[in-house]
This record gives sequence, structure tokens and C-alpha cells, in this order.
Amino acid sequence: MASSMAPNKLVCVLVMCMVLGAPLAHAAVSCAQVFTDLSSCISYAKGGGALTASCCNGVRALNSAAKTTPDRQQSCGCIKSLAGSVPGINYGLVAGIPAKCGVNIPYKISPSLDCKSIK
Repeated sequence: MASSMAPNKLVCVLVMCMVLGAPLAHAAVSCAQVFTDLSSCISYAKGGGALTASCCNGVRALNSAAKTTPDRQQSCGCIKSLAGSVPGINYGLVAGIPAKCGVNIPYKISPSLDCKSIK
């Protein structure tokens, strides 16, 4: 009986190694990067100024960095967190920033956006 159990144990060990050794999907975009890229947009998002080239450059840089689904979902969550931490933010202005900067994103930034739905 011990000899018939050996192949089963070996198969289990191999399967566990494959599962544990598989690369895990994770976002390469950090919230620190999102904040850095978008911090120059805060004044505009509060209705206190013009949309700056610095803001648009940050939007473009972030859009370029968010290449994978985990990156886009992470970026979305960070944007929502950043926007939620800014008193007096105008989500109508925030939602329009990407288009005004020449960046096409397939969702509208809002407090109700489900970031997990972004592909």
C-alpha cells in the first residue's frame, strides 16, 4: 500500500509547487505614483484654476503606466481615494479631466465607480 501512495503524494507535491510557484497578478502602479502624477490636478478639480499642462502630463503618464487590468484597477482605487480625501472636489470636473487632456478612458471617475469592473 505504501508504494501506491507514493505517486499520489508526488502528484500532490508537484501540483502544490505549480500553484505556489505561479506568478501572482499584482499592480505595478502605486498610490504614491498616482498621487505624484495627479497632484497638479487638485486645484482644477476643486474649481480653483485652469487645467495645467502639468496635470495633463500626469494624466498621460498614469494612463501609460496602467497597462494591465490590475494596474488599471489599482489606479482607479487610488484615484477614488485621492479624490475622496480632497475637500470640495468637483467630480464633474474630475470626470472631464482625461478627455480634456486627450486621454480616452472607458469609465467616468466618480465616487460610485466599481474599480473591480475595470478591465
